[in-house]
Amino acid sequence: MCCDENEKLRLSRRGVLGRGLAVGAVAALSGLASEAVDTRLAFAAGRYTGDTLVVVSLRGGFDGLSAFAPIGDTAYYRARPGIAVPKSSVIAGEGGLFGLHPALAPLLPQWRAGRLAAVHAVGQPNPTRSHFAAMEAMENAAPGSSIRSGWLDRMLGLTGAGGPLAAVSMGEAMPARLLAGPSVDVSMTGVDDFHLAAADKKPMAAALRVMYADAPPLLAAPALAADRALAATGPVRIGGYRPANGARYPDTDLGAALSDVARLIKARAGLVTAAVDCGDWDMHEGLGPAVRGQRMYDNLAAFAAALAAFTTDLGETAMKSVTVLTISEFGRRVKENGSGGADHGHGNAMMLLGGGIRGGHVYGDWPGLDPRDLVDGDLAATTDYRSVIGEVLQKRCGLGALDAVFPGVRPSRFGLATAR
Repeated sequence: MCCDENEKLRLSRRGVLGRGLAVGAVAALSGLASEAVDTRLAFAAGRYTGDTLVVVSLRGGFDGLSAFAPIGDTAYYRARPGIAVPKSSVIAGEGGLFGLHPALAPLLPQWRAGRLAAVHAVGQPNPTRSHFAAMEAMENAAPGSSIRSGWLDRMLGLTGAGGPLAAVSMGEAMPARLLAGPSVDVSMTGVDDFHLAAADKKPMAAALRVMYADAPPLLAAPALAADRALAATGPVRIGGYRPANGARYPDTDLGAALSDVARLIKARAGLVTAAVDCGDWDMHEGLGPAVRGQRMYDNLAAFAAALAAFTTDLGETAMKSVTVLTISEFGRRVKENGSGGADHGHGNAMMLLGGGIRGGHVYGDWPGLDPRDLVDGDLAATTDYRSVIGEVLQKRCGLGALDAVFPGVRPSRFGLATAR
């Protein structure tokens, strides 16, 4: 990544406690001591029966204009003479207007089977070209309000799920605010790396329980929840892990993280939601044409390979109860720059994958790329990204009204997901 702001993203609210508890893992739980509890949330009772929601954050500003290229918009080729995806290179289409980047070939079976979709021209209500500010706003998702928790934390609270592994941030990089708030979550670099940093672990775990037994709830909750999560991952680690159905995850951070997410799902560990980061999308230079060896091509290929392995590993039956969606803080500018890349922009594309997704389609209200249709040189955002997530939360995760998660936002009516 070329922007200094992105280095800040490696700092996590859970980092200090986590590094004290585990080796190779951020093992602390949600910031109950540092985040105000929103007493307006009404926590549902009962067992969660919705989809496992996997949120993949494409850090750095994903270029949706490359991934789902608007090949039917002639202004696209005028604005990007060096980096536009040629019509002859796309591997699938959508009414002659959009085409999939050739590097997404590993996901082509999911597109053809109707399990992979995209929504184009999505964005935030108060756009900014600052990575740090845009990511914080995207993960908080409550602009103009006093709410300081993350939207995924609020969603988890409404499900009533309280298991030790209900919400997991998986991988080397941790989302800073998605899971900030009162609901308990755990962060780990990997299932096998999640353990206490002590040679004699049982006495240490017992000591932690005694130490926090009489502590105020806000102080005790993270440590005691960590203890529960450590106990819950023990059976998952037994015997190691071998992906099913011949799935082969790429040797990347995303591949490793999704492999562990699949592992928790198949172990029926009570996983409701998982947050995974996938970075290196800040392509101010060297985005390149749509051919192997170019930065955008290679990044998309690795991303697609990891997601394809995830779906293969889980299999069609398990994927009926899993929904994957991508978010990114902003898109790239329409016009390519002099370095073969694109600078920070606004409108972008989201991807949705799962057995409950009506795929093989690019949804959204396309505003066009003619200069008169742009907003300060950017693709106009005609759909609030929160409304897309809201449709998934209602139809696949069983939530009712969305105000407690996304204040003032109505779910999209694209019909991009089937109701459970």
